[in-house]
Amino acid sequence: MSDLPPPLPDAPAPTEEHRFPCEQCGADYRFDPDQNQLICDFCGSTQEVVAQTGPWEGGIKELDFNDAIRNLLPLQEMEETRVTSCPNCAAQVEFDPDLHATECPFCATPVVTDTGTHRHIKPRGLLPFGLDENAAREAMNTWLGKLWFAPNGLQEYARKGRKLQGIYVPYWTFDADTQSSYSGQRGTVYYDTKTVTRDGKRQTVRVQKVRWRPASGRVTRFFDDVLVLASKALPKKFTDALEPWDLSAMEPYRPEFLAGFRAEGYQVDLDAGFVEARQKMDRQIERDVKFDIGGDRQRINRIDTQVSDVTFKHVLLPVWMAAYKYRGKSYRFVVNGRTGRVQGERPWSAWKIAFAVILGAIVAAGIGYIYAQGG
Repeated sequence: MSDLPPPLPDAPAPTEEHRFPCEQCGADYRFDPDQNQLICDFCGSTQEVVAQTGPWEGGIKELDFNDAIRNLLPLQEMEETRVTSCPNCAAQVEFDPDLHATECPFCATPVVTDTGTHRHIKPRGLLPFGLDENAAREAMNTWLGKLWFAPNGLQEYARKGRKLQGIYVPYWTFDADTQSSYSGQRGTVYYDTKTVTRDGKRQTVRVQKVRWRPASGRVTRFFDDVLVLASKALPKKFTDALEPWDLSAMEPYRPEFLAGFRAEGYQVDLDAGFVEARQKMDRQIERDVKFDIGGDRQRINRIDTQVSDVTFKHVLLPVWMAAYKYRGKSYRFVVNGRTGRVQGERPWSAWKIAFAVILGAIVAAGIGYIYAQGG
C-alpha cells in the first residue's frame, strides 16, 4: 500500500488548459514535429519545450495498480478536463474552453460541447508527433493510390479535403512479474514401418507416431509495457495495425506537446484494460511453457500463474486522423504520427470492380480461343 494518504473525495484536481500564448503577438503556439518545438503560425516566433521539473523529473515512473483500483492514488495523479462525447461513435475528446461546436475528428459527426468535466488519471508519458500534417497527408494519399478499387472521387476528395486532425490517443501500459507452474506432455515423433497393399501390390510405408511423456515445470517472465488501447472510438483492427510504437522514445508528459493537437479521454477503465493485458500475457506465457516443455510436440494440461508487482501508466500516442463523408458514407483513415503507417476503411468502386470482372472474362475468353485454335 502506498505511504501517501488517500485523496479527499470532495477535492477534485484543477482543470488544465493546454494553451500557450505567443510571447510576441499573443496568438496560440502549436507544437511543430519537424522543429520539435513550439511555433507561432501568426508571427513565426518559436519556443523550446520546457524540460520536466518537479517530482516526476528523471523519467517516466510507473504507478501502483492496486492503489489505483482502491482509489488510493495521490491527488497530483488526477485531473479534470472538459470533454464531449460524440453521439455517433462515443469518442470522448478534450476541447479548448472557448470551443463550443465542431466536428468529431473520428467520424466527422457535428458535435456541440457541453460544460461537463471528466475526472481521470493523468497521462504519465507520451510519444510526441514526429510527422507534420503534410507528411501524414502524403502517406495517406500514397496508401489510397495503391487501392486500385477505391473510388476516384474519394481519392480526389481526400487530396483536396479538410485538414487532418492530430489526435493523442489514450493507452494503458502494464508491467508485471509472473511465475507460472505447469503440467503437460512432451511429444517425441518417431516412425514405424508397415506393409500395405495398394493397387494389388504390397508396399512398405513409414507411419509417423508420437510418444507422449509427462512434463511439468515453472517459467518466469517480467512483462514490460504491455500496451492496451484505452479508446473505443476507433476499431482495434485499425489501431493494432498501426503498431509497432517506439515506446523507448516516450517523453514524460508535458502539456506543451499537446499545443495545437487534441487529446482523447480514455474510455476503457484501468481494470478492464488490465483484463486485456492479462490475455496478452497469458498468450506469451503459453508460448514460454511450450518452449520449456520442448520435444517435437507439446500438450498443456494446466498453467497456474501468479502475478505480482503490477504497475501501469496512462500514455498518449500520436495519430493523424481523417474522417470523410463521400456520397453519404463515412470513411476513416488513421496515420501513425511517428512512422507514417496508414490504416483505414477500404472503399470500393462498383464500376472498377465491374470493369475488372468484364476485363477478366474477356482475357479468359481470348485465352480459350487461342487454345481452341491451337487444338
